[in-house]
Amino acid sequence: MELYYSFSALIVLASIFAYLNYRFLKLPSTIGIMVIAIVVSIFLVLFGETVLPRTFGHLHKLMNSIDFTEVLMGAMLNFLLFAGGIHININDLKEQFRPVLIFSTAGVVISTFIVGFGMFYLLPLVGIKLPFIYCLVFGALISPTDPVAVLSVLKQANVSKSLETKVAGESLFNDGMAVVVFTVVLQLAVGKEVDLGVESIGLLLLKEAGGGLLLGVLLGWITSRLMREVDDYIISVLVTLSVVMGGYLIARQMHISGPLTMVAAGLFMGNFNVRFKMKSITQDYLIKFWELIDEILNAVLFLFIGFELLMIKDLNHFIIPGIIAIIVVLVARFISIWGPTKFMSFRTRFSPQTIKVLFWGGIRGGVSIALAMSIPKSEYSNIILSITYCVVVFSIVVQGLTIAKVANPKKIAKEELEQGSIALDKDV
Repeated sequence: MELYYSFSALIVLASIFAYLNYRFLKLPSTIGIMVIAIVVSIFLVLFGETVLPRTFGHLHKLMNSIDFTEVLMGAMLNFLLFAGGIHININDLKEQFRPVLIFSTAGVVISTFIVGFGMFYLLPLVGIKLPFIYCLVFGALISPTDPVAVLSVLKQANVSKSLETKVAGESLFNDGMAVVVFTVVLQLAVGKEVDLGVESIGLLLLKEAGGGLLLGVLLGWITSRLMREVDDYIISVLVTLSVVMGGYLIARQMHISGPLTMVAAGLFMGNFNVRFKMKSITQDYLIKFWELIDEILNAVLFLFIGFELLMIKDLNHFIIPGIIAIIVVLVARFISIWGPTKFMSFRTRFSPQTIKVLFWGGIRGGVSIALAMSIPKSEYSNIILSITYCVVVFSIVVQGLTIAKVANPKKIAKEELEQGSIALDKDV
């Protein structure tokens, strides 16, 4: 019952904040909810114990009672990734396969080390000494773009289909690489013996990422065949729910990537079902159901992120380190995008506008906070959580609200057309 009460309170707060945002702030729904939650959190941190002691106590107790890492990584993320995957066209993804693969693997590793070195040399300038291995831990958890935040923000960006697929595809698939890098580096940080051989890490990545993708495709294929035989919207909704909830339990038992399982299952089911005639009412209900799930869970997640401020001790001491982290992460993001595009330029051309959108569209979100909160308690864990929170808030609010202005559809279309003409001339 405790979980029910907690979730009920979050839904009520999310609905109130969504209403206030719609009436007064007029921001994109998820960002508006998070901004209001942050403002409420700041007020409670500053004046809560004297002005509203009971409210402050209840909210603090509520946030303490919920394991954010488990709730996000073990429940909410699965629904959100499946909902994201089910709407992506597999043919568009095939066309952008090379950029998506390289950005979601090599890009994560490049960013991890740039952030690690940057924080190691810059943090001592403001009186914080963070061991290099913990700087790498921070680099690993902050480097992957957050699929939930990215997909939420892309809805308002109005970018071309090819660019949308690059940004969304990278964010959906980079979790596998990020979790492997984070797991290895964190085990080194806490003193566990880890085999750093290429073969050992390769096998870990193959099991984590490859196993997750394979399980997702298998679940997607089985359930799609079942849905083909029964064209009923209630059964279709139940079947897709069972894929997400049962699929995660299977992935957890097999110690493979649950997020990648959900992405693969969503992609397969979203594209397989196009091949057979589904009643329009069935398809309509199914799409609307997952859109509704997506919106509700996004609202709750961004509310979570806003209220996480209540859980961070002495955040004001880490504002300057947080600003440094924001700059380092942005520099790392630019290099991890710009470098691979130069490597791929002999096969795939990237316009300056495309690189700009890929760079600025690399939103960090709940996944980074969840990974930061999973770090065992130590003298460095609160530092990492605090600077992670600063980066995530900047990323969602500043980058999220400005990506639509950065993504100039006319410029992108013009540059893509020009580069297409150049490539055609070369072939001729």
